Amino acid sequence: MEGLIPMLNSIDSFMWGPPLIALLVGTGIYLTIRLGVIQVFRLPLALTLIFKAKNKGEGDVSSFKALCVALAATVGTGNIVGVATAVKVGGPGAIFWMWVAAFFGMATKYAEGLLAVKFRSKDEKGEVAGGPMFYIKNGMGEKWAPMATFFAIACVLVAYFGIGTFPQVNAIVDSMNIAFGLPVAVSDGLLTVLIAAITIGGLKSIANVADKIVPFMAVIYVLFSIALIAMHINEVPDALSLIITSAFSGHAALGGFAGSTIMMAMQNGIARGVFSNESGLGSAPIAAAAAKTKWPAEQGLISMTGTFIDTIIICSMTGLALVLTGVWHGDAAGAMMTTNAFSSAFGAFGAKLLTISLVLFAFTTILGWNYYGERAMIYLAGTRGLLPYRVIFIALIASGAFLKLEAIWILADIVNGLMAIPNLIALIALAGVIVSETHLYMEHRRKGGTE
Repeated sequence: MEGLIPMLNSIDSFMWGPPLIALLVGTGIYLTIRLGVIQVFRLPLALTLIFKAKNKGEGDVSSFKALCVALAATVGTGNIVGVATAVKVGGPGAIFWMWVAAFFGMATKYAEGLLAVKFRSKDEKGEVAGGPMFYIKNGMGEKWAPMATFFAIACVLVAYFGIGTFPQVNAIVDSMNIAFGLPVAVSDGLLTVLIAAITIGGLKSIANVADKIVPFMAVIYVLFSIALIAMHINEVPDALSLIITSAFSGHAALGGFAGSTIMMAMQNGIARGVFSNESGLGSAPIAAAAAKTKWPAEQGLISMTGTFIDTIIICSMTGLALVLTGVWHGDAAGAMMTTNAFSSAFGAFGAKLLTISLVLFAFTTILGWNYYGERAMIYLAGTRGLLPYRVIFIALIASGAFLKLEAIWILADIVNGLMAIPNLIALIALAGVIVSETHLYMEHRRKGGTE
């Protein structure tokens, strides 16, 4: 393992160097311009549609449930552990770069959701199938089919070795051990059984779990975060000033904090932001494709709210908690750093509350990513690939508790990058379709249409 870490770090640094960061943020900027800053001017409409979409088109689940599946996959350890990791390595300035990535990422997520519905089709079981592999192949043309296949392979790898398993399992078992003294093997065994039981039911089973747990856990976490911030309300202006100035000046070493450059803050903030909200990764459109809607742009708007909720709201709460309580320059890292922040405000209850939030966040992320991996595997091998995929996924859940934290995050970053590249290329290539579909939907609404 000792020799593996430096090698993974080298690959990760190359993968998440300036080219991919420029492609991620650049795609978001390009789509923001082409769509007339849709993430600002159409956000109120998007938030309204979450609850008022008519759900009358073809699809397997409601628009709200499709969003909940996507949020189940995105609202996870990235919001708690990922933010702490970014701040530990990149300083408070990493939070600012998370915000930048999320702002432009909202336009990216809109485009992904729109294209997912526009180019979706049916699989051999009659279920809706969609996502980047379909809008690459059906939207860009058959000659791009190898890139669609590459995306699907990368998606399975992320489900297996990235966001879908190891970071989530690691976070669950560690936090349960710290807060409740539950042995790692016991919590890992219980988790494996639960995941196996739910995922066998497929999308509808996952969606039914997600649309109950996701809103509940997000509201509870945000309310307690607001309470923590309220306790330090006089320090909020200084904390925001530190976040912004550190983004452009780097930050000197404090205590156990590794010295940070501006590039380190930018790289960690954007990478962790993408890990959390998945804008540009191409995962959320796999869930969006299953939504019952007639209008691709409608689901695009609903999908866009996922990035807003995940990063602009939930990640910001975590980041402010870390800065306001001062735990960011202590010796703790990962989940323990965020636990210390909540413990400082709410004592032992705070630690347990955070543990429960983290377990729910991570648990639903595993469910969401199991579904994404399944859809990618069906694209690659048909329904015959489903059983082997599930067996391997559950085996990885069972073994995920025993990997070193540092190696887990580096490996997750690498496979995320592999998945993002073909998706971002497709979004740029299909920008004309995105703009055209947006105009069609907005004209429909201007004429009084609501369906």
